[in-house]
Amino acid sequence: MTPFSPSAPDAKRLRLWLLICAGMVFFMVVLGGATRLTESGLSMVEWKPLTILPPLTDEEWTAEFKHYMQYPEYQKVNSWMEVGDFKEIYWLEYSHRLWGRLIGLVFALPFFWFIFTGRARGRLAWKLGGLLVLGGSQGFLGWFMVASGLIDRPDVSQYRLAAHLGLAFVVYGLLIWVALGIRDHDEPELHKPKPGPAIARLALGASLAVLLVVMSGAFVAGLNAGLIYNTFPLMDGKIIPDGMYEMTPWYANWFENIMTVQFNHRLLGITLALLIAATWWRIRASEVSEQVRKLANGFVVMAFVQAGLGVSTLLLVAPLWLALLHQTGALILFTLSVTISRLLSLPAPRQQNISSSAASNAA
Repeated sequence: MTPFSPSAPDAKRLRLWLLICAGMVFFMVVLGGATRLTESGLSMVEWKPLTILPPLTDEEWTAEFKHYMQYPEYQKVNSWMEVGDFKEIYWLEYSHRLWGRLIGLVFALPFFWFIFTGRARGRLAWKLGGLLVLGGSQGFLGWFMVASGLIDRPDVSQYRLAAHLGLAFVVYGLLIWVALGIRDHDEPELHKPKPGPAIARLALGASLAVLLVVMSGAFVAGLNAGLIYNTFPLMDGKIIPDGMYEMTPWYANWFENIMTVQFNHRLLGITLALLIAATWWRIRASEVSEQVRKLANGFVVMAFVQAGLGVSTLLLVAPLWLALLHQTGALILFTLSVTISRLLSLPAPRQQNISSSAASNAA
């Protein structure tokens, strides 16, 4: 398929649109974290994707509350609630779902305009179409996650939570990746990457490592594993605690044993900080743009800030504000990693090569 390069004005519009969508997804993930941490996610027990308005009258609120009373979370956890208490958790989940629908509109309407007017076609159109499908899938996956907490156990499956959060990060990363890769047809022809594929692969590996740690954190959140073993660096009085592999089969411990899940998240977090430090060192020693160099400096600083937020969240037994700040830190870290990876993977403009060649000939 022939690559397509839009005009300069269209390239600017496309980049701005995708980055606005990325910003909205960023806020969506933070809002979703607040919904999870306040245990508000099961307050809406039906999925009505075409319904926009919340309950507006006292009668509608009473009916909605009575519906909620039929499900396990009310019966086993929140039986003390009155309608006023229910409204507090309902509004957060409602806002989360409404914001998701708004993201869908902000993406879909410009997408079809760009496609039907020919301003995006070829490979770019397929990439944008793929993002549309992934974004729509996220809505289905969100309800699939919520449904797991409406049957017997008043809590969502940690597997579905991890899948939902992981897909959100993937969509967010791809929005940034595609946006930064859009070049207009007035720009010079592109050639080999600079400073080289090895450092670009290392940066991409760091991005994938951030995503892996985020997924690990989703299992911690899904099992409420941050509420116990609240010491560091020792865990249950030891560097490597006993009981991490009591479950059978052995691999179930990675996803269902609270001790193992928390230990793995600690280990992966420390490993990630060291990997990011190594990536920063390699970038620092390479010939990169000043923009990449500054981003790499921010990347390594944010890695250790995020590690500090994680340890603090653990030691203070996951207060809401700190746990939410820790999740936001993960988003910032992922943003920096994807941006650095993308900038390093982009080929250098031909004019730079020509200028370098001319300078060499002149010498």
